[in-house]
Amino acid sequence: MSPATRADQKPKDLVFTLFGEYLLARSESVWVGSLISLLTPFGLTDGGVRTALSRMAKKGWLSGERIGKNAFYALTPMGRELLEEGQRRIYHPSWSSEWDGSWFLLAYSIPQDARRARDRLRDRLAWLGFGSIGNGLWISPHDVATEIRDLAAQLDLGDHLVCFRAETVEEDDATLVQRGWDLNALDEAYRRFIRDWSEVGDELRRAETDGPLDGKRSYAQRFNLIHEFRRFTLDDPFLPRGLLPADWAGEPASRLFLDVHDRLAGPADAYVEAVLDVGATPSS
Repeated sequence: MSPATRADQKPKDLVFTLFGEYLLARSESVWVGSLISLLTPFGLTDGGVRTALSRMAKKGWLSGERIGKNAFYALTPMGRELLEEGQRRIYHPSWSSEWDGSWFLLAYSIPQDARRARDRLRDRLAWLGFGSIGNGLWISPHDVATEIRDLAAQLDLGDHLVCFRAETVEEDDATLVQRGWDLNALDEAYRRFIRDWSEVGDELRRAETDGPLDGKRSYAQRFNLIHEFRRFTLDDPFLPRGLLPADWAGEPASRLFLDVHDRLAGPADAYVEAVLDVGATPSS
């Protein structure tokens, strides 16, 4: 049995997992009935799926269309861009990126009446791998100048941000990392993932000797696998290896994820295609 999807996950997150893992390469819209069939095994009702899809369309992540009595949904460019970036982080983590020893620093001073923009800025900085060291000062070992320019333009905060590069003088880099990120908690989360999913990997290796894996079960296991592992893309700053603990659990967790994922991929994809094939089509 695979570890179950947490009951407190938001419907939006489940929809993103489905589109990101199974439907990202699909150019045509997907019938809502197929989406319901693929999402209800994870605790959503029919109405819950429809509500989540409608809300995500209003926020610009999905586009919806109705043909006759049938509703269809597809990713918008904004939704696709978000999921493609998430996929890059999942399948190509950047722990091996070169680091020249300098830090990218960002300071901001945002008026109180722009609090919503400030909150969005903080969320995006965390997504870009920044760590906060207090008093509106954020640091990153990555060269993210282009991303910050784009972000400042999107949030109309260009007059409130100051960016520069620096090297530590009195404080060593390891201490600075401890101030900016809680790597201990993240490392423990990776270790929990390894404990939870190692047994699944062993089970799959044994089952493969008996013949093809069951498609529906493989789909559910792979969905739960990716749904759990994609949370690391939100929490992990993907610091260069030189700034990480010697026994960092992120890399063995990533290897385990890829092994289990690849064993489930064939039968899971075949099951999803079968569900999509029996559904309505946009020409219906």
